[in-house]
Amino acid sequence: MPDNEEELEQSDQAAEPTAEETSEPAADSVEPTAEEVSEPTAEATEPPAEEAAPARRRAPRTPRTGTRATGGRQRGGAAAVEEPPADPTDEPPPPPRMRDLYRNEIVPSMMREFGFTNPMQVPRIQKIVVNIGLGEALTNGRAMESATGDLATITGQKPIITRARKSIAGFKIREGNPIGTCVTLRGTKMYHFLDRLINMSLPRIRDFRGIPRRGFDGRGNFSIGIREQIIFPEIDYNQIDRIRGLQVTITTTAQDDATATRMLELYGMPFVREV
Repeated sequence: MPDNEEELEQSDQAAEPTAEETSEPAADSVEPTAEEVSEPTAEATEPPAEEAAPARRRAPRTPRTGTRATGGRQRGGAAAVEEPPADPTDEPPPPPRMRDLYRNEIVPSMMREFGFTNPMQVPRIQKIVVNIGLGEALTNGRAMESATGDLATITGQKPIITRARKSIAGFKIREGNPIGTCVTLRGTKMYHFLDRLINMSLPRIRDFRGIPRRGFDGRGNFSIGIREQIIFPEIDYNQIDRIRGLQVTITTTAQDDATATRMLELYGMPFVREV
């Protein structure tokens, strides 16, 4: 406790702030006017041109392909696979004319001629076998390759290599030696080959006077021997090593040669006329 009243008054005056200090606020606490709030300065809003220019530069966008390089998923979450553009050359082959000819003309005609009561009784072609025998393959190693290429070009199907079933000393053949090549055609390829054989290849034979009828085996199957493979338009004469013959066997469901002959005649097979 102070000893006298003077010391007490001096301490009270030192504790109370002056009127000037309480009435005048600091310059930092002064509120801005309406004009200053509504109209900001250009320096505060617009950045300098040197700093704004890099922000506006963006990398060029690349077109989206629908899939990502890593996961192969689209952004939506569903998987998407790119489809190559459609090639106009990848169209399905046309239906074979010989099959339509058989269904529309041959079947009704043979039902009238032979008295068939069911269309399933009319004979039809089961398969066509094209065979090339190569005895020269025992001495010439390239003969098998050339004959296989020619047969694949003619038929449009990869041939198989036929091998000897047993050894024959007189022909210098051992069991398992490659001695030929053949192709078995069925379905659409069979009808296309028959169409080209009858309408394009056989008329190109030199001095052609018709096909003899003695090629039937008595059970409705017909075989024809061709001396030159160059009668087929698919073979280029400048690309072959030598002229080879081939055999074409047409297997049918006919029970006898008469019905098989009539069926092939309706197909257009150029048989020799009977005298």
